[in-house]
Amino acid sequence: MLFSKILVAYDGSNLSKKALKRAVELVQEQSHSLHPPRLEIIHVYAIPVFIGSEYAVNSNYIEAAEATIEEAKALIPSTLNVKYTLTRGQPAYTILAHAEEIGCDLIVMGSRGLGKIREFFLGSVSHNVVQQAKVPVLIVK
Repeated sequence: MLFSKILVAYDGSNLSKKALKRAVELVQEQSHSLHPPRLEIIHVYAIPVFIGSEYAVNSNYIEAAEATIEEAKALIPSTLNVKYTLTRGQPAYTILAHAEEIGCDLIVMGSRGLGKIREFFLGSVSHNVVQQAKVPVLIVK
C-alpha cells in the first residue's frame, strides 16, 4: 500500500517511539518510488488550568514539549525530509484536526501514551483517533 503523507503522533513514550520507527520504515520502503511519502510528526501537549485561576501557563510544560520534539528529531535518519509540529490542545481532537488539515492518508501512533490515568481507559487517545479518523490508522503495540 502506498501513502503520500504519513502523520505520526509522538509523545515520547516507548510505544510512540516504536510507532515512529515503523513510520520511518514505511517511508524508506517507498523512498525509491516516483513520489515518496512525506513524514510529519506531531506532538500535542496540554497545559493544565487550575481551578480558581483564570489561565495558568507553566513554561515547564512548553520546555518539556520542545524536548519531546527534539527527542523525535534524534530518532529520524538525516536523509528523510520531515516536518515537525508542536501544538497545544486535547490530543485526540488535535491529532485528527491536524491530519485533516494537512491531508494525510495514514496516521501512525502507539496504542498507549504517557498518561498513566488515561492508560486505564484502554489508550483513550488512540481509541478516539481510530474511531473518528477519516483515514487509516496504524496502531503500534
